[in-house]
Amino acid sequence: MSLRKVGIIGTGHVGSHVAFSLALQGEVNQLYMMDIDTKKAQAQALDVMDAVSYLPHHVTATAGPIEECGDCDVLVFSAGPLPDFYQDRLESLGNTVEVLKDVIPRIKASGFNGFIISISNPADVVVTYLREHLDYPAHKIISSGTALDSARFQKELSTRLNVNRRSLSAYCMGEHGGSAMIPWSHVAVGGKKLTELQEEMPHRFPELDHAKVLDDVKIGGYVVLEGKGSTEFGIASAVTELIRAYFHDEKKVLPCSCYLDGQYGVTGIFASVPAIIGKDGIEEIFELHLTDEELEAFQHSCSVIKEHVEKANQM
Repeated sequence: MSLRKVGIIGTGHVGSHVAFSLALQGEVNQLYMMDIDTKKAQAQALDVMDAVSYLPHHVTATAGPIEECGDCDVLVFSAGPLPDFYQDRLESLGNTVEVLKDVIPRIKASGFNGFIISISNPADVVVTYLREHLDYPAHKIISSGTALDSARFQKELSTRLNVNRRSLSAYCMGEHGGSAMIPWSHVAVGGKKLTELQEEMPHRFPELDHAKVLDDVKIGGYVVLEGKGSTEFGIASAVTELIRAYFHDEKKVLPCSCYLDGQYGVTGIFASVPAIIGKDGIEEIFELHLTDEELEAFQHSCSVIKEHVEKANQM
């Protein structure tokens, strides 16, 4: 019987909440915490260990250098600076690239060859840079991307339509950031397209201001950031869901930032699309039949990512 081990690089607000979410939901047997602040990493591991008596499953948590993460099954990259309020995620790129330049050779030295989930911002640019410079198999590395944006979108829809989130099929696609888009033509409630429900049951499913909904989704993270200094619970839950799909070979369709190689007319970068996640990582990418307007919005979002990937490679 193999034990599930997750290594987390960067144990600040986000990384520590990912660790505790995994432990709390019983999705990990061993946690390995890594941080430039070694005392913080050790403290986070000890804090998890203090909670074990009240968790559903036994968990061990330790801390150490990145060079010793080779036996982990999953590696979560969450290092880098938190953005200032009102700072676009892309504006933090330079500082994050400096962290990557330090971390990447150490990951290589560890011999790690498992599944990588990058959640540091700017998410799509960072994971593209990470994959290129690690020379890593594309199906074994992703970013959480719009997994969190999609949860925020589902929250907005649920509130406006008074429908439980679990009855919704609704994703954000493209960049985890200001150019994210929504494929409204594929939003469904209970398997039926929202556009059809709005025609057949306008008293129950009113027309929505698409631009306003998308703006509320995009600003949601900044509202949290302003109020408490960082986003934690939502991203931790999203990453736990992605890891659960991988560990349990769920073949679950989730929105996340995947390497595109011709899908949607895009090549060479990571951007968020619905994808099947199982024990082999990204097993299939769903290529939705988007409207011309939606495809244009998605490709524009990808062009923003590509522009900043090129900047990152010049740093």
